[in-house]
Amino acid sequence: MTEHEKLLWQRIKNFQLDEPGVAFKFSDRLARENGWDIRYTKRVIEEYKRFIFLCCVSAGGVTPSDPVDQAWHLHLTFTRSYWIDLCKDTLQKDIHHNPTKGGKHEAEKFDSYYSSSHQLYEAFFGTTPPVDIWQDNHTRFSDINFKRVNVGKYWLVPKLKFSLKTWVLLMLIISAAFSIQASAAEVMPFIIMGIVAILVIRGSKKNNDGNQGGNNNACNGSGCANSDNGGGHHHSGGHHGGSGCSSGCSGCSGSGCSGCGGGSD
Repeated sequence: MTEHEKLLWQRIKNFQLDEPGVAFKFSDRLARENGWDIRYTKRVIEEYKRFIFLCCVSAGGVTPSDPVDQAWHLHLTFTRSYWIDLCKDTLQKDIHHNPTKGGKHEAEKFDSYYSSSHQLYEAFFGTTPPVDIWQDNHTRFSDINFKRVNVGKYWLVPKLKFSLKTWVLLMLIISAAFSIQASAAEVMPFIIMGIVAILVIRGSKKNNDGNQGGNNNACNGSGCANSDNGGGHHHSGGHHGGSGCSSGCSGCSGSGCSGCGGGSD
């Protein structure tokens, strides 16, 4: 890092998201909303700070991991902390958050930005990003089927991950077992249930495959833009999928995280 970058990182590192004297702090809310323990949450916050630093110094583009993205989304709702304390007073530039436009081009762009994030991370911090917070590219852009659920009303039960071949084999074994001691009429409902289960699994798999890779229109991704102080403060929606930030300098695109070279004040 240059001397300027070291000073910038120190300012970001010293930035406090938990307001002193508050009973329900930022970290408490982030942990509750994502079902994380407080130790993991604190680590995510530190990675969020590193992402903000990369936004400021990137000359190309960067994108956060999903856990880091969740910290970013929540921080944006603390408007005074984000826009005044962080952007204006700490960074001396605005970091805007814009949704991806969807489609193959956007999917490829954010995938490239995410690769750049890992590379810049290693270059500036001298270590690889922690894999439990910064997932690989495939996981980052495929594991995006999230819903907002009230756990006070619904049970959350993890799905069993069986391959199609496993399900077919299982149904054949069940059918064979019943056919030994049961008539065809008794076995038939189980065979039908097996076929239905297989069709549902195949349909679900196709749907998930359609939400990743080539056409990413269903991906509700997000991005951000950073620029020198002056522009209007704007937070656009979008919760999962690709996100990053882009600069207000000439020639920059509307999303992704681009700096104007060195992240100067």
